[in-house]
Amino acid sequence: MALSKASEIRELSEAEVTAEIAKIKRDLFDLRFKKATRQIESGFHEFRHNRRKLAQLMTIQNERQEESKAEQPVAQSSATSTEEV
Repeated sequence: MALSKASEIRELSEAEVTAEIAKIKRDLFDLRFKKATRQIESGFHEFRHNRRKLAQLMTIQNERQEESKAEQPVAQSSATSTEEV
């Protein structure tokens, strides 16, 4: 599993980011299950890789949400200021 860069993740659409987050969470669940049932003997590095990728995806998703929140009040505040005049 190759580690992806944040710049590559930023090129994904919002739907692709959400789908990838769900996939990584499922992969982590499966890894934890295999570890608990002792079905995994090696490959513990996948925990770290998946957690890192999940953090990258969620960070970019949160950045996009913050950007959209920041854009909305600006439009509303300018409309409010013109109404007061």
